[in-house]
Amino acid sequence: MKKLLIFHPALAPYRVDQFNALSQLFDLEVVFVFDNVWNHKFNQMELLSQLQCKYEFLLNGPFYKGRVFRFGMLGVIKGMKPDIILGYEYSLTTQYLILLKRLGLIHQKIGTTTDDSLDICNNVQTRSRYLARKNAVKRLDYLVVTSNQVSKFYQRKFKLKEQQIIVSPILQEPERLRDNSRMLENIAKEYAHQYHLEGKKVLLFIGRFIPEKALPKFISTIQKILLEQENLVLVLVGDGEERHAIHTVIKEKKLEKKILLPGRYESLELYAWYLCASGFVLPSVYEPFGAVVNEALIFGVKVLCSTHAGVASLVDEDQGLLFDPLQEKDTVKKMNSFLSLINPVEDIDLTNKISLMSDHHEEFAKQWGKATYA
Repeated sequence: MKKLLIFHPALAPYRVDQFNALSQLFDLEVVFVFDNVWNHKFNQMELLSQLQCKYEFLLNGPFYKGRVFRFGMLGVIKGMKPDIILGYEYSLTTQYLILLKRLGLIHQKIGTTTDDSLDICNNVQTRSRYLARKNAVKRLDYLVVTSNQVSKFYQRKFKLKEQQIIVSPILQEPERLRDNSRMLENIAKEYAHQYHLEGKKVLLFIGRFIPEKALPKFISTIQKILLEQENLVLVLVGDGEERHAIHTVIKEKKLEKKILLPGRYESLELYAWYLCASGFVLPSVYEPFGAVVNEALIFGVKVLCSTHAGVASLVDEDQGLLFDPLQEKDTVKKMNSFLSLINPVEDIDLTNKISLMSDHHEEFAKQWGKATYA
């Protein structure tokens, strides 16, 4: 079994199953360079307890405007002696791995993971990222991407060979998320009772309230639909810098009785919201992937997903609809179509919410086999 070393920012809930799956294919060690996800405050003790691989932290080094360099990377590499090393995105960490190899200080296969959607690939936001990507891609042995569409982009744009690209969407294990069904159902029933959700079509959003999610624009676009459909309610689970802007739009559009903001949740308390949902919406105008869509599908909830999200590549007609949140006519049209596909919340029973996710385990192993047997 080959040794795989991954340098990764910090552990998020949607990464646990991916790392555990890799631990079945490799002798895996993950080195985290932050003690938590910078824009979240996840319960790291709980998450780390679920990992089935070795891990450690490198937290010493300069930090500037989101960019970080960690001392001790070369020491970790020499100590583990991995066969393959992965950085993340086109970060200083990845650039440093490239430099170490060019200087002859390491000789392993090196690669990086990138969560960019096809939309982001085609529209790089900054000159520095454009140059970092251009420099890295031509010197890496592997590139780990989240969709076949992105894989084809790199093959076409940078002339990469198919065997250099590993397609590995950020998927979670349905069995893990759906565990503790009785507790999930009890929590969901409390939500439904507290917020009077029974008999209503509940359109759910889960995530950060940040400009990229475009929640104020989405609310304004569907205002008329919300007011016209008496049994429709929009539930926004989360928090963030756009909370005030969201409150302002709700007040201006007189939607106080149509939109609920219950707050931010984690773990079982978060997953229980999917049991209360008729449908799920992700209206992002910028979204590298969108793991919440995977979660919604796992809980049998159809999705109305932005075409700008990387996860859109996984949504077919049996799982929901795609829409462009930048186009008001398309948003309204798809919203009305989506509402005809979903039903009001009745009995909350997890057994009635069959997972809509396909089984990707064999394909996952096949893709990573490129690195295992190279």
